[in-house]
Amino acid sequence: MRHCIYPGTFDPITCGHMDVLSRAARLFDKVTLAIGESPKQPLFTPEQRLAMIRPNIAEFPNVTATVFSGLLVEFAMAQKADAIIRGLRELSDFEFEFNMALMNRHLQPSIETIFVMPNEQFSYTSSSLVKQVARYGGEVAHFVPANVAQALKVAFKK
Repeated sequence: MRHCIYPGTFDPITCGHMDVLSRAARLFDKVTLAIGESPKQPLFTPEQRLAMIRPNIAEFPNVTATVFSGLLVEFAMAQKADAIIRGLRELSDFEFEFNMALMNRHLQPSIETIFVMPNEQFSYTSSSLVKQVARYGGEVAHFVPANVAQALKVAFKK
């Protein structure tokens, strides 16, 4: 069985993340969406992010979600994963992701990194940008699942 890890902070999960996830679910027998700690100050706790993600992955029978900490490649090895899936929205993502993939390969050569491009309609959407729009009362329903849009409204309620 081919198993991949789709890691991210998912603070919050966006439609672009969901698009990459759907592509990974078609390519692999099993996908683990792995919610990592954020080096930035996250809006939502890992447990809140997991709770927001679970209803949105219910349509994918081969996808599970969990929280992890520490090195991604160590988590991937513990999960017996074959690959790591990373979404690339734009060219500027590539440099960071390429360096991360090379480091992961150095740490664990048996784990492959696969880059997946989301649908172009999501290429400019990021969690940070969505939070910024929501913070100032902008509509984000086209960029995130409905339960996430509601959670953002509650989080930024003034």
